[in-house]
Amino acid sequence: MAAGPGVDMKVAELIVKCLENEGVEFIFGLPGEENIDITDALLSSKIRFILVRHEQGASFMADIYGRLTGKAGVCLATLGPGAINLTLGTADAQLDSAPLVALVAQGSLDRLFKESHQYVDLLHLFRPIIKWGDMLVLPDTAPEMVRKAFKQAQSERPGATVIVVPLDVARAESQGSPLPLAQPQPQNPAPAQVARAVKVINEARNPIVLAGYGVCRSRVSEALVRFADRLKVPVATTFMAKGVIPDNHPMALGTIGFMQHDYLNFGFDQADVVVTVGYDLVEYPPESWNPHGDKKIVHIHRGVAEVDKAYILGVGIQGNIAETLDAIATAATPRHGQQPLNTLIRNLLKEELETAAQDQSFPLKPQKIVADLRRALKETDIVLCDTGALKMWMARLFPCYQPDTCLISNGLATMGFSLPGALAAKLVYPDRQVVAVMGDGSFLMNSQELETAVREGIPFVVLIWRDDHYGLIKWKQEIELGRPAFVKFTNPDLVKYVESFGIRGYRLEAAGDLLPTLQEALAANRLAVIECPVDYSENKKLTDKLGHLTRPL
Repeated sequence: MAAGPGVDMKVAELIVKCLENEGVEFIFGLPGEENIDITDALLSSKIRFILVRHEQGASFMADIYGRLTGKAGVCLATLGPGAINLTLGTADAQLDSAPLVALVAQGSLDRLFKESHQYVDLLHLFRPIIKWGDMLVLPDTAPEMVRKAFKQAQSERPGATVIVVPLDVARAESQGSPLPLAQPQPQNPAPAQVARAVKVINEARNPIVLAGYGVCRSRVSEALVRFADRLKVPVATTFMAKGVIPDNHPMALGTIGFMQHDYLNFGFDQADVVVTVGYDLVEYPPESWNPHGDKKIVHIHRGVAEVDKAYILGVGIQGNIAETLDAIATAATPRHGQQPLNTLIRNLLKEELETAAQDQSFPLKPQKIVADLRRALKETDIVLCDTGALKMWMARLFPCYQPDTCLISNGLATMGFSLPGALAAKLVYPDRQVVAVMGDGSFLMNSQELETAVREGIPFVVLIWRDDHYGLIKWKQEIELGRPAFVKFTNPDLVKYVESFGIRGYRLEAAGDLLPTLQEALAANRLAVIECPVDYSENKKLTDKLGHLTRPL
Protein backbone atom coordinates (compact mmCIF):
# COMPACT_ATOMS: atom_id res chain seq x y z
CA MET A 1 0.00 0.00 0.00
CA ALA A 2 1.35 3.42 -0.93
CA ALA A 3 2.30 5.71 1.93
CA GLY A 4 0.48 9.01 2.20
CA PRO A 5 2.25 12.38 2.02
CA GLY A 6 4.02 13.44 5.16
CA VAL A 7 5.10 9.95 6.29
CA ASP A 8 8.85 9.77 6.87
CA MET A 9 10.59 6.65 5.63
CA LYS A 10 13.93 5.62 4.19
CA VAL A 11 14.27 6.12 0.45
CA ALA A 12 14.94 2.37 0.23
CA GLU A 13 11.52 1.74 1.80
CA LEU A 14 9.92 4.29 -0.52
CA ILE A 15 11.45 2.55 -3.55
CA VAL A 16 9.91 -0.73 -2.43
CA LYS A 17 6.52 0.98 -1.96
CA CYS A 18 6.83 2.32 -5.51
CA LEU A 19 7.66 -1.15 -6.82
CA GLU A 20 4.57 -2.54 -5.10
CA ASN A 21 2.55 0.25 -6.67
CA GLU A 22 3.83 -0.87 -10.11
CA GLY A 23 2.49 -4.37 -9.45
CA VAL A 24 5.90 -6.00 -9.09
CA GLU A 25 5.54 -9.65 -8.04
CA PHE A 26 9.17 -10.78 -8.04
CA ILE A 27 12.62 -9.27 -7.75
CA PHE A 28 15.55 -11.38 -8.91
CA GLY A 29 18.91 -10.54 -7.46
CA LEU A 30 21.76 -10.68 -4.98
CA PRO A 31 22.29 -8.62 -1.83
CA GLY A 32 25.45 -6.60 -1.33
CA GLU A 33 26.74 -4.09 1.17
CA GLU A 34 25.40 -1.09 -0.75
CA ASN A 35 21.86 -2.45 -1.36
CA ILE A 36 21.17 -3.93 2.10
CA ASP A 37 18.65 -1.21 2.89
CA ILE A 38 16.56 -2.21 -0.12
CA THR A 39 16.72 -5.93 0.67
CA ASP A 40 15.85 -5.14 4.30
CA ALA A 41 12.79 -3.16 3.15
CA LEU A 42 11.73 -6.16 1.04
CA LEU A 43 11.38 -8.25 4.22
CA SER A 44 8.21 -6.26 4.98
CA SER A 45 6.93 -6.37 1.39
CA LYS A 46 4.55 -8.66 -0.47
CA ILE A 47 7.12 -8.81 -3.29
CA ARG A 48 8.85 -12.19 -3.50
CA PHE A 49 12.62 -11.85 -3.62
CA ILE A 50 14.33 -14.62 -5.61
CA LEU A 51 17.91 -14.95 -4.37
CA VAL A 52 20.07 -16.08 -7.31
CA ARG A 53 23.60 -17.47 -7.53
CA HIS A 54 24.85 -15.01 -10.17
CA GLU A 55 23.54 -11.60 -11.21
CA GLN A 56 23.57 -12.70 -14.85
CA GLY A 57 20.91 -15.26 -13.94
CA ALA A 58 18.88 -12.54 -12.22
CA SER A 59 18.93 -10.37 -15.33
CA PHE A 60 17.82 -13.27 -17.57
CA MET A 61 14.98 -14.09 -15.16
CA ALA A 62 13.77 -10.48 -15.25
CA ASP A 63 14.19 -10.48 -19.04
CA ILE A 64 11.99 -13.55 -19.58
CA TYR A 65 9.42 -12.42 -16.98
CA GLY A 66 9.07 -9.14 -18.90
CA ARG A 67 8.86 -10.90 -22.24
CA LEU A 68 6.07 -13.23 -21.11
CA THR A 69 3.98 -10.73 -19.14
CA GLY A 70 4.54 -7.39 -20.84
CA LYS A 71 5.24 -6.01 -17.37
CA ALA A 72 8.78 -5.02 -16.50
CA GLY A 73 10.80 -7.72 -14.80
CA VAL A 74 12.92 -6.36 -11.97
CA CYS A 75 16.48 -7.36 -11.08
CA LEU A 76 18.70 -6.09 -8.29
CA ALA A 77 22.46 -5.96 -7.89
CA THR A 78 25.04 -4.23 -5.77
CA LEU A 79 27.69 -1.85 -7.11
CA GLY A 80 30.80 -2.66 -9.16
CA PRO A 81 31.08 -6.37 -10.02
CA GLY A 82 27.43 -7.06 -9.16
CA ALA A 83 26.22 -4.38 -11.54
CA ILE A 84 28.64 -5.48 -14.26
CA ASN A 85 27.32 -9.04 -14.02
CA LEU A 86 23.79 -7.71 -14.57
CA THR A 87 24.60 -6.22 -17.97
CA LEU A 88 24.21 -9.34 -20.16
CA GLY A 89 20.53 -10.02 -19.45
CA THR A 90 19.88 -6.27 -19.47
CA ALA A 91 21.28 -6.00 -22.99
CA ASP A 92 19.34 -9.10 -24.02
CA ALA A 93 16.10 -7.50 -22.82
CA GLN A 94 16.94 -4.31 -24.70
CA LEU A 95 17.63 -5.99 -28.04
CA ASP A 96 14.76 -8.48 -27.67
CA SER A 97 12.34 -5.68 -26.66
CA ALA A 98 11.48 -7.13 -23.25
CA PRO A 99 10.58 -4.66 -20.47
CA LEU A 100 13.12 -4.77 -17.65
CA VAL A 101 13.98 -2.47 -14.74
CA ALA A 102 17.39 -2.93 -13.14
CA LEU A 103 18.10 -1.50 -9.69
CA VAL A 104 21.82 -1.21 -9.04
CA ALA A 105 23.47 0.08 -5.89
CA GLN A 106 26.30 2.59 -5.86
CA GLY A 107 28.72 3.98 -3.30
CA SER A 108 27.82 7.11 -1.36
CA LEU A 109 27.76 10.39 -3.24
CA ASP A 110 30.68 11.78 -1.28
CA ARG A 111 33.11 9.33 -2.91
CA LEU A 112 31.90 9.21 -6.50
CA PHE A 113 34.07 12.07 -7.71
CA LYS A 114 37.34 10.32 -6.83
CA GLU A 115 39.15 7.00 -7.03
CA SER A 116 37.16 4.73 -4.75
CA HIS A 117 36.70 1.08 -3.76
CA GLN A 118 34.51 -0.86 -6.25
CA TYR A 119 33.49 2.38 -7.96
CA VAL A 120 32.57 2.16 -11.62
CA ASP A 121 30.61 4.86 -13.43
CA LEU A 122 27.47 2.73 -13.78
CA LEU A 123 25.51 5.17 -15.92
CA HIS A 124 28.24 5.18 -18.55
CA LEU A 125 28.41 1.40 -18.27
CA PHE A 126 24.69 0.84 -18.85
CA ARG A 127 23.67 3.66 -21.18
CA PRO A 128 24.73 1.99 -24.46
CA ILE A 129 22.52 -1.04 -23.67
CA ILE A 130 19.34 0.55 -22.23
CA LYS A 131 16.43 2.80 -23.21
CA TRP A 132 16.83 5.09 -20.21
CA GLY A 133 18.70 5.26 -16.96
CA ASP A 134 19.76 7.73 -14.28
CA MET A 135 21.10 7.99 -10.77
CA LEU A 136 18.86 8.82 -7.83
CA VAL A 137 20.45 11.85 -6.18
CA LEU A 138 17.56 13.71 -4.51
CA PRO A 139 15.56 11.53 -2.09
CA ASP A 140 12.16 13.00 -2.92
CA THR A 141 12.52 12.22 -6.64
CA ALA A 142 12.43 8.45 -6.04
CA PRO A 143 8.71 8.08 -6.99
CA GLU A 144 9.22 9.99 -10.25
CA MET A 145 12.27 7.97 -11.20
CA VAL A 146 10.65 4.61 -10.48
CA ARG A 147 7.53 5.60 -12.45
CA LYS A 148 9.64 6.82 -15.36
CA ALA A 149 11.73 3.65 -15.37
CA PHE A 150 8.62 1.47 -15.66
CA LYS A 151 6.88 3.72 -18.16
CA GLN A 152 9.94 3.79 -20.41
CA ALA A 153 10.56 0.05 -20.08
CA GLN A 154 6.97 -0.88 -20.92
CA SER A 155 6.25 1.65 -23.68
CA GLU A 156 6.66 0.64 -27.30
CA ARG A 157 9.33 -0.28 -28.17
CA PRO A 158 9.90 -1.98 -24.79
CA GLY A 159 13.37 -2.43 -23.36
CA ALA A 160 15.62 -2.06 -20.36
CA THR A 161 15.93 0.80 -17.89
CA VAL A 162 18.27 1.30 -14.95
CA ILE A 163 18.10 3.22 -11.67
CA VAL A 164 21.38 3.70 -9.81
CA VAL A 165 20.84 4.10 -6.06
CA PRO A 166 23.77 5.44 -3.98
CA LEU A 167 24.06 4.05 -0.46
CA ASP A 168 23.61 7.36 1.37
CA VAL A 169 20.56 8.26 -0.75
CA ALA A 170 18.97 4.88 0.01
CA ARG A 171 19.38 5.63 3.73
CA ALA A 172 18.11 9.21 3.55
CA GLU A 173 14.56 10.01 4.62
CA SER A 174 11.74 11.15 2.37
CA GLN A 175 8.07 12.05 2.62
CA GLY A 176 7.33 11.01 -0.95
CA SER A 177 4.70 8.54 -2.09
CA PRO A 178 4.16 6.43 -5.24
CA LEU A 179 2.67 8.11 -8.30
CA PRO A 180 -0.53 7.04 -10.12
CA LEU A 181 0.06 4.62 -12.98
CA ALA A 182 -0.37 5.59 -16.62
CA GLN A 183 0.86 3.88 -19.77
CA PRO A 184 0.65 5.19 -23.36
CA GLN A 185 -1.84 3.42 -25.64
CA PRO A 186 -1.35 2.91 -29.39
CA GLN A 187 -3.14 5.33 -31.67
CA ASN A 188 -5.66 4.32 -34.30
CA PRO A 189 -4.19 3.84 -37.77
CA ALA A 190 -4.48 6.73 -40.24
CA PRO A 191 -7.31 5.95 -42.75
CA ALA A 192 -5.32 7.37 -45.65
CA GLN A 193 -2.42 5.03 -44.95
CA VAL A 194 -4.76 2.07 -44.61
CA ALA A 195 -6.20 2.89 -48.03
CA ARG A 196 -2.71 3.07 -49.54
CA ALA A 197 -1.85 -0.32 -48.04
CA VAL A 198 -5.04 -1.85 -49.43
CA LYS A 199 -4.14 -0.59 -52.91
CA VAL A 200 -0.63 -2.04 -52.74
CA ILE A 201 -1.89 -5.44 -51.52
CA ASN A 202 -4.69 -5.59 -54.11
CA GLU A 203 -2.19 -4.91 -56.91
CA ALA A 204 0.36 -7.45 -55.67
CA ARG A 205 1.06 -10.60 -57.67
CA ASN A 206 2.65 -12.58 -54.83
CA PRO A 207 2.24 -10.86 -51.45
CA ILE A 208 3.67 -12.41 -48.30
CA VAL A 209 3.51 -11.46 -44.61
CA LEU A 210 6.58 -11.33 -42.38
CA ALA A 211 5.40 -11.34 -38.74
CA GLY A 212 7.79 -10.22 -36.04
CA TYR A 213 7.88 -10.23 -32.28
CA GLY A 214 5.81 -7.03 -32.08
CA VAL A 215 2.78 -9.25 -32.74
CA CYS A 216 3.55 -11.18 -29.55
CA ARG A 217 4.18 -8.23 -27.29
CA SER A 218 1.11 -6.38 -28.58
CA ARG A 219 -0.99 -9.55 -28.05
CA VAL A 220 -2.53 -9.32 -31.53
CA SER A 221 -1.95 -12.79 -32.98
CA GLU A 222 -5.70 -13.36 -33.37
CA ALA A 223 -5.93 -10.30 -35.62
CA LEU A 224 -3.03 -11.64 -37.71
CA VAL A 225 -4.85 -14.96 -38.14
CA ARG A 226 -8.03 -13.13 -39.18
CA PHE A 227 -6.00 -11.15 -41.73
CA ALA A 228 -4.46 -14.31 -43.21
CA ASP A 229 -7.81 -16.14 -43.20
CA ARG A 230 -9.65 -13.42 -45.06
CA LEU A 231 -7.03 -12.33 -47.59
CA LYS A 232 -5.40 -15.76 -48.12
CA VAL A 233 -1.89 -14.32 -47.84
CA PRO A 234 0.85 -16.66 -46.54
CA VAL A 235 2.55 -15.73 -43.27
CA ALA A 236 6.17 -16.37 -42.31
CA THR A 237 7.47 -15.53 -38.85
CA THR A 238 10.82 -14.55 -37.41
CA PHE A 239 12.45 -16.84 -34.85
CA MET A 240 11.06 -14.76 -31.98
CA ALA A 241 7.54 -14.66 -33.40
CA LYS A 242 7.06 -18.43 -33.66
CA GLY A 243 3.45 -19.30 -32.84
CA VAL A 244 1.79 -15.98 -33.70
CA ILE A 245 0.04 -17.98 -36.39
CA PRO A 246 -0.39 -21.68 -35.61
CA ASP A 247 1.94 -23.83 -37.68
CA ASN A 248 -0.99 -26.04 -38.68
CA HIS A 249 -2.85 -23.06 -40.16
CA PRO A 250 -3.13 -23.31 -43.97
CA MET A 251 -1.59 -19.85 -44.41
CA ALA A 252 1.37 -20.51 -42.08
CA LEU A 253 4.66 -20.92 -43.96
CA GLY A 254 6.98 -21.45 -40.99
CA THR A 255 9.96 -19.59 -39.59
CA ILE A 256 12.53 -17.61 -41.56
CA GLY A 257 15.98 -16.68 -40.32
CA PHE A 258 18.25 -19.65 -41.03
CA MET A 259 21.83 -18.77 -41.92
CA GLN A 260 21.49 -20.12 -45.47
CA HIS A 261 18.87 -19.87 -48.20
CA ASP A 262 16.17 -22.10 -46.73
CA TYR A 263 12.89 -23.22 -48.26
CA LEU A 264 11.02 -20.16 -46.98
CA ASN A 265 13.48 -17.82 -48.67
CA PHE A 266 12.19 -19.03 -52.03
CA GLY A 267 8.76 -17.73 -51.03
CA PHE A 268 10.30 -14.31 -50.42
CA ASP A 269 12.24 -14.54 -53.69
CA GLN A 270 8.93 -14.74 -55.57
CA ALA A 271 7.16 -12.08 -53.48
CA ASP A 272 6.71 -8.61 -54.93
CA VAL A 273 5.03 -7.20 -51.80
CA VAL A 274 6.06 -7.95 -48.22
CA VAL A 275 3.68 -6.93 -45.44
CA THR A 276 5.73 -6.71 -42.27
CA VAL A 277 3.67 -6.90 -39.09
CA GLY A 278 5.32 -6.08 -35.76
CA TYR A 279 8.70 -6.76 -37.37
CA ASP A 280 11.90 -5.29 -35.91
CA LEU A 281 14.98 -5.36 -38.12
CA VAL A 282 17.11 -6.77 -35.29
CA GLU A 283 15.18 -10.06 -35.61
CA TYR A 284 16.29 -10.84 -39.17
CA PRO A 285 18.07 -8.31 -41.42
CA PRO A 286 16.02 -7.14 -44.41
CA GLU A 287 18.90 -7.65 -46.84
CA SER A 288 18.48 -11.38 -46.17
CA TRP A 289 14.95 -11.41 -47.62
CA ASN A 290 15.15 -8.31 -49.85
CA PRO A 291 18.71 -8.48 -51.18
CA HIS A 292 17.99 -6.38 -54.28
CA GLY A 293 15.85 -3.82 -52.47
CA ASP A 294 13.13 -4.29 -55.09
CA LYS A 295 10.20 -5.45 -52.95
CA LYS A 296 7.39 -3.10 -52.04
CA ILE A 297 7.10 -3.06 -48.25
CA VAL A 298 4.00 -2.36 -46.17
CA HIS A 299 5.15 -1.69 -42.60
CA ILE A 300 2.53 -2.25 -39.86
CA HIS A 301 3.78 -1.59 -36.36
CA ARG A 302 3.20 0.48 -33.25
CA GLY A 303 6.42 2.36 -33.97
CA VAL A 304 8.14 3.93 -36.95
CA ALA A 305 10.38 1.84 -39.15
CA GLU A 306 14.14 1.71 -38.76
CA VAL A 307 16.12 3.19 -41.66
CA ASP A 308 17.81 0.60 -43.85
CA LYS A 309 18.62 0.59 -47.56
CA ALA A 310 16.92 -2.81 -47.91
CA TYR A 311 13.86 -1.62 -45.97
CA ILE A 312 12.47 1.28 -47.99
CA LEU A 313 8.76 1.55 -47.29
CA GLY A 314 6.01 1.63 -49.84
CA VAL A 315 3.52 2.32 -47.03
CA GLY A 316 4.14 2.79 -43.33
CA ILE A 317 1.32 2.50 -40.80
CA GLN A 318 2.06 3.28 -37.16
CA GLY A 319 -0.59 2.58 -34.55
CA ASN A 320 -2.75 -0.18 -33.14
CA ILE A 321 -1.67 -3.33 -35.02
CA ALA A 322 -4.93 -5.25 -34.56
CA GLU A 323 -7.08 -2.37 -35.78
CA THR A 324 -4.76 -1.86 -38.75
CA LEU A 325 -4.92 -5.52 -39.79
CA ASP A 326 -8.70 -5.66 -39.40
CA ALA A 327 -9.15 -2.45 -41.40
CA ILE A 328 -7.00 -3.71 -44.27
CA ALA A 329 -8.58 -7.18 -44.21
CA THR A 330 -12.05 -5.64 -44.45
CA ALA A 331 -11.19 -3.37 -47.39
CA ALA A 332 -8.76 -5.51 -49.42
CA THR A 333 -9.77 -8.14 -51.96
CA PRO A 334 -9.24 -11.77 -50.89
CA ARG A 335 -6.93 -13.80 -53.10
CA HIS A 336 -8.19 -16.96 -54.78
CA GLY A 337 -6.61 -20.03 -56.29
CA GLN A 338 -3.83 -22.38 -55.24
CA GLN A 339 -0.36 -21.19 -54.29
CA PRO A 340 1.81 -24.20 -55.18
CA LEU A 341 5.07 -22.84 -53.79
CA ASN A 342 3.52 -22.14 -50.38
CA THR A 343 2.08 -25.66 -50.20
CA LEU A 344 5.40 -27.14 -51.29
CA ILE A 345 7.35 -25.27 -48.58
CA ARG A 346 4.94 -26.38 -45.86
CA ASN A 347 5.05 -30.00 -47.01
CA LEU A 348 8.86 -30.09 -47.17
CA LEU A 349 9.20 -28.97 -43.56
CA LYS A 350 6.44 -31.29 -42.40
CA GLU A 351 8.01 -34.26 -44.19
CA GLU A 352 11.44 -33.47 -42.72
CA LEU A 353 10.00 -33.60 -39.19
CA GLU A 354 7.79 -36.67 -39.70
CA THR A 355 10.63 -38.67 -41.25
CA ALA A 356 12.91 -37.76 -38.35
CA ALA A 357 10.41 -39.01 -35.80
CA GLN A 358 10.99 -42.58 -37.05
CA ASP A 359 14.80 -42.38 -37.02
CA GLN A 360 16.41 -44.71 -34.46
CA SER A 361 20.09 -43.84 -34.99
CA PHE A 362 22.23 -42.97 -31.97
CA PRO A 363 23.46 -40.40 -31.04
CA LEU A 364 20.18 -38.78 -31.96
CA LYS A 365 19.79 -36.61 -35.01
CA PRO A 366 18.66 -33.05 -34.27
CA GLN A 367 15.46 -33.58 -36.24
CA LYS A 368 14.57 -36.57 -34.05
CA ILE A 369 15.06 -34.55 -30.85
CA VAL A 370 12.79 -31.80 -32.17
CA ALA A 371 10.10 -34.29 -33.20
CA ASP A 372 10.04 -36.11 -29.86
CA LEU A 373 10.06 -32.89 -27.86
CA ARG A 374 7.03 -31.65 -29.79
CA ARG A 375 5.20 -34.94 -29.15
CA ALA A 376 5.92 -34.75 -25.42
CA LEU A 377 4.52 -31.24 -24.91
CA LYS A 378 1.06 -29.69 -25.03
CA GLU A 379 0.44 -26.76 -27.34
CA THR A 380 0.46 -24.32 -24.41
CA ASP A 381 3.68 -25.60 -22.84
CA ILE A 382 6.79 -23.43 -23.08
CA VAL A 383 10.21 -24.19 -24.54
CA LEU A 384 13.15 -21.84 -24.05
CA CYS A 385 15.63 -22.48 -26.82
CA ASP A 386 19.20 -21.45 -26.09
CA THR A 387 21.65 -20.09 -28.63
CA GLY A 388 23.73 -22.67 -30.48
CA ALA A 389 23.34 -25.17 -33.29
CA LEU A 390 20.16 -26.44 -31.66
CA LYS A 391 18.54 -23.01 -32.11
CA MET A 392 18.69 -23.41 -35.86
CA TRP A 393 17.02 -26.83 -35.75
CA MET A 394 14.38 -25.75 -33.25
CA ALA A 395 13.58 -22.54 -35.12
CA ARG A 396 13.24 -24.34 -38.46
CA LEU A 397 11.32 -27.42 -37.38
CA PHE A 398 9.65 -27.12 -33.97
CA PRO A 399 5.93 -26.49 -34.64
CA CYS A 400 4.28 -23.82 -32.49
CA TYR A 401 0.60 -23.14 -32.09
CA GLN A 402 0.49 -20.20 -29.67
CA PRO A 403 2.65 -17.09 -29.22
CA ASP A 404 5.46 -17.12 -26.67
CA THR A 405 5.62 -20.92 -26.43
CA CYS A 406 9.07 -21.17 -28.02
CA LEU A 407 11.29 -18.42 -26.63
CA ILE A 408 14.43 -17.65 -28.62
CA SER A 409 16.92 -14.85 -28.01
CA ASN A 410 17.53 -13.41 -31.47
CA GLY A 411 18.37 -9.77 -30.86
CA LEU A 412 21.45 -10.23 -28.72
CA ALA A 413 21.32 -14.01 -29.35
CA THR A 414 23.17 -14.78 -26.15
CA MET A 415 24.05 -18.17 -24.74
CA GLY A 416 23.00 -19.20 -21.25
CA PHE A 417 19.63 -17.45 -20.96
CA SER A 418 17.31 -20.44 -21.12
CA LEU A 419 17.97 -22.13 -17.77
CA PRO A 420 17.41 -19.04 -15.58
CA GLY A 421 14.71 -17.99 -18.02
CA ALA A 422 12.89 -21.28 -17.48
CA LEU A 423 12.71 -20.50 -13.76
CA ALA A 424 10.99 -17.19 -14.54
CA ALA A 425 8.68 -18.78 -17.11
CA LYS A 426 7.49 -21.31 -14.54
CA LEU A 427 6.80 -18.50 -12.05
CA VAL A 428 4.64 -16.77 -14.67
CA TYR A 429 2.87 -19.96 -15.80
CA PRO A 430 2.99 -22.48 -12.91
CA ASP A 431 0.34 -24.68 -14.58
CA ARG A 432 2.31 -25.16 -17.80
CA GLN A 433 5.25 -27.43 -18.44
CA VAL A 434 8.50 -25.58 -19.09
CA VAL A 435 11.57 -27.01 -20.84
CA ALA A 436 14.96 -25.32 -21.22
CA VAL A 437 16.61 -26.68 -24.37
CA MET A 438 20.37 -26.12 -24.19
CA GLY A 439 23.64 -27.20 -25.66
CA ASP A 440 26.28 -28.53 -23.29
CA GLY A 441 28.23 -25.32 -23.90
CA SER A 442 25.48 -23.02 -22.71
CA PHE A 443 24.37 -25.33 -19.86
CA LEU A 444 27.51 -24.82 -17.79
CA MET A 445 27.35 -21.05 -18.27
CA ASN A 446 24.43 -20.70 -15.83
CA SER A 447 23.90 -24.16 -14.35
CA GLN A 448 24.40 -22.71 -10.86
CA GLU A 449 20.81 -21.44 -11.02
CA LEU A 450 19.67 -25.04 -10.61
CA GLU A 451 20.32 -24.49 -6.91
CA THR A 452 18.04 -21.45 -7.01
CA ALA A 453 15.28 -23.52 -8.59
CA VAL A 454 15.70 -26.31 -6.01
CA ARG A 455 15.66 -23.88 -3.08
CA GLU A 456 12.64 -21.98 -4.41
CA GLY A 457 10.75 -25.16 -5.36
CA ILE A 458 10.36 -24.26 -9.03
CA PRO A 459 10.12 -27.36 -11.28
CA PHE A 460 11.09 -27.52 -14.94
CA VAL A 461 13.04 -29.79 -17.29
CA VAL A 462 16.42 -29.10 -18.86
CA LEU A 463 17.15 -30.97 -22.10
CA ILE A 464 20.88 -30.88 -22.89
CA TRP A 465 21.99 -31.60 -26.47
CA ARG A 466 25.48 -32.96 -25.81
CA ASP A 467 28.21 -33.02 -28.44
CA ASP A 468 31.27 -31.70 -26.51
CA HIS A 469 31.65 -28.74 -28.90
CA TYR A 470 30.49 -25.20 -29.36
CA GLY A 471 28.35 -26.59 -32.14
CA LEU A 472 27.09 -23.49 -33.93
CA ILE A 473 30.56 -21.98 -34.24
CA LYS A 474 31.93 -25.30 -35.49
CA TRP A 475 29.12 -25.36 -38.07
CA LYS A 476 29.97 -21.87 -39.29
CA GLN A 477 33.68 -22.65 -39.40
CA GLU A 478 33.05 -25.74 -41.52
CA ILE A 479 30.83 -23.82 -43.93
CA GLU A 480 33.07 -20.78 -44.36
CA LEU A 481 36.59 -22.07 -43.66
CA GLY A 482 36.37 -25.81 -44.20
CA ARG A 483 37.69 -26.80 -40.77
CA PRO A 484 36.93 -26.18 -37.09
CA ALA A 485 39.19 -24.31 -34.66
CA PHE A 486 39.19 -24.26 -30.83
CA VAL A 487 35.60 -25.40 -30.31
CA LYS A 488 36.06 -28.79 -28.59
CA PHE A 489 35.80 -29.12 -24.81
CA THR A 490 35.18 -31.81 -22.19
CA ASN A 491 32.26 -32.16 -19.81
CA PRO A 492 31.91 -33.42 -16.28
CA ASP A 493 29.57 -36.32 -15.59
CA LEU A 494 26.44 -34.23 -16.11
CA VAL A 495 24.11 -36.71 -14.41
CA LYS A 496 26.24 -36.86 -11.26
CA TYR A 497 26.61 -33.08 -11.40
CA VAL A 498 22.86 -32.39 -11.38
CA GLU A 499 22.22 -35.14 -8.85
CA SER A 500 24.53 -33.27 -6.46
CA PHE A 501 21.89 -30.51 -6.47
CA GLY A 502 19.23 -33.07 -5.51
CA ILE A 503 17.86 -33.11 -9.07
CA ARG A 504 16.86 -36.19 -11.06
CA GLY A 505 19.30 -36.75 -13.92
CA TYR A 506 18.75 -38.93 -17.01
CA ARG A 507 21.33 -40.10 -19.53
CA LEU A 508 19.93 -41.44 -22.80
CA GLU A 509 21.42 -44.66 -24.19
CA ALA A 510 19.26 -45.14 -27.29
CA ALA A 511 17.14 -43.04 -29.64
CA GLY A 512 13.96 -44.67 -28.37
CA ASP A 513 14.69 -43.46 -24.82
CA LEU A 514 14.04 -39.77 -25.48
CA LEU A 515 10.26 -39.60 -25.76
CA PRO A 516 9.45 -41.81 -22.74
CA THR A 517 12.13 -40.03 -20.67
CA LEU A 518 10.64 -36.65 -21.54
CA GLN A 519 7.17 -37.91 -20.69
CA GLU A 520 8.34 -39.32 -17.35
CA ALA A 521 10.27 -36.17 -16.40
CA LEU A 522 7.37 -33.88 -17.28
CA ALA A 523 4.78 -36.05 -15.50
CA ALA A 524 6.83 -36.00 -12.28
CA ASN A 525 6.47 -32.19 -12.08
CA ARG A 526 9.89 -31.80 -10.50
CA LEU A 527 13.26 -30.52 -11.60
CA ALA A 528 14.94 -32.87 -14.03
CA VAL A 529 17.90 -32.73 -16.41
CA ILE A 530 18.17 -34.98 -19.46
CA GLU A 531 21.52 -35.53 -21.19
CA CYS A 532 20.85 -36.31 -24.85
CA PRO A 533 23.81 -37.10 -27.16
CA VAL A 534 23.30 -35.41 -30.54
CA ASP A 535 24.73 -36.19 -33.97
CA TYR A 536 25.61 -32.81 -35.43
CA SER A 537 26.98 -34.29 -38.64
CA GLU A 538 23.47 -33.41 -39.81
CA ASN A 539 24.44 -29.73 -39.70
CA LYS A 540 26.77 -29.89 -42.66
CA LYS A 541 24.42 -32.19 -44.56
CA LEU A 542 21.63 -29.63 -44.24
CA THR A 543 23.67 -26.62 -45.34
CA ASP A 544 25.23 -28.57 -48.19
CA LYS A 545 21.75 -29.53 -49.35
CA LEU A 546 20.39 -26.00 -49.06
CA GLY A 547 23.49 -24.52 -50.65
CA HIS A 548 22.85 -26.49 -53.84
CA LEU A 549 19.17 -25.61 -54.09
CA THR A 550 18.05 -23.29 -56.86
CA ARG A 551 14.41 -24.00 -56.05
CA PRO A 552 12.69 -25.76 -53.12
CA LEU A 553 13.00 -29.22 -54.74
